[in-house]
Amino acid sequence: MGFTPIKNAADAIARVGRADHDFVKVGVFDLDGIFRGKFMHREKFLSALENNFGFCDVVLGWDMNDQLYDNATYTGWHTGFPDASVRIVPETGRQIPMEDNCWLFICEFSDDAAELCPRNVLKRVLARAGELGFGIKAGFEYEFFVFAETPESARTKHHQNMIPVAPGNAGYSMLRQTSLSDFYRALLELCAAMRMPLEGLHEEMGAGVIEAAIIASDGLSAADQAALFKTYTKAHAQAHGMMATFMAKWSEREAGQSGHIHLSLTDLNGTGNAFHDAAVEGQTSDVMSHFIGGQQALMPEFTALFAPTVNSYRRLVPGLWAPTAASWGVDNRTCALRVVPGTEKSTRVEHRLPGADTNPYLALAAAIASGLHGIENKIDPDAPVTGNAYENTLAAERQLPRVLEDASAFFAKSEVARDWFGDAFVDHFAASRDWEVRESRKHVSDWELSRYFELI
Repeated sequence: MGFTPIKNAADAIARVGRADHDFVKVGVFDLDGIFRGKFMHREKFLSALENNFGFCDVVLGWDMNDQLYDNATYTGWHTGFPDASVRIVPETGRQIPMEDNCWLFICEFSDDAAELCPRNVLKRVLARAGELGFGIKAGFEYEFFVFAETPESARTKHHQNMIPVAPGNAGYSMLRQTSLSDFYRALLELCAAMRMPLEGLHEEMGAGVIEAAIIASDGLSAADQAALFKTYTKAHAQAHGMMATFMAKWSEREAGQSGHIHLSLTDLNGTGNAFHDAAVEGQTSDVMSHFIGGQQALMPEFTALFAPTVNSYRRLVPGLWAPTAASWGVDNRTCALRVVPGTEKSTRVEHRLPGADTNPYLALAAAIASGLHGIENKIDPDAPVTGNAYENTLAAERQLPRVLEDASAFFAKSEVARDWFGDAFVDHFAASRDWEVRESRKHVSDWELSRYFELI
């Protein structure tokens, strides 16, 4: 029998009350998509469902390495790092099989902190979609490398010369899937049990790289599933004596890792997929055309949400299956936006800019907001690209930023970003990316040492 989703707070209280465990796990996703949380005693949890609970707002004031931003205004030494109010989302409850079915609940910041909370950013975008008469259906695809390493061995090796779980290129290899069947089967079962079911899982191009496609869901649920998938795939690998990474590009010798998003709009009036129009050639609607036009127009301004780390831009080079410009085409995987025409059920657009390192809530919010902006303003896209998009010369305004510093500056200046995400979030996120750039500049790379140490 499958898991019955929790309906509301009363349902959560009843189920947690019957659990064998005295503790429940609760957590929030930070700006970088890292799950930050803790065990909470059952009695405290039952009270927090009604009254919220306090969580130190440092979670919104530090980076993925727990280093404090020196340029944040919301929180810092100047505020004393007080507690922020956090709301438990009862409908997100699920049990963790690898932790003896301990209950887990996703939470979100409330009150002033809600302006900076990634999950709330997406909720605000989805609310505006609803006001325009649209619902959102989305599905995430992730590529990730798996290594026969542990966190300790990887650090000892300084993350160099790590051993992939399978050698050589073996895309779609049934042999690899069979030899790694224990890992594959257990991951499929884990995802099903934790309500982030996969529709596909296979070997990708590269040594030890796997691609997973999460079954499409409504917008908020899709982002919840994607965020949990990244966290618990890594936990699953480590529980099996392995390591999984979702870095955009971990090695100059290997291809990058994507986090593509498949999107369609549903008409809240009940007419089905708003992207599909059987009466026109290609069967794609004007709504879809304008959605693509908005995504194309705003992609450079929103790149920081799709490529949020310094490492993200190692992937965005010609010939590595990642876009370098805001191009679009019909079933063309060299483009940033791949239109997938088909039936009313299957017509969609695949946003191919995001890497595996993105925060799912923010990447999805950017993909939706830019498309809806196009619908609101009836923005027509360029002519579709046919053939190799890397060889197609697009206008300067279609070129994507090449480094995080430029992407962050574009985002900070974007009037559309401020309209859709709010001034507080835009300023805070841009400041966090500026910090990320400055942190990267403090370090001397292996490439610099090997190139300059002796000869210069």
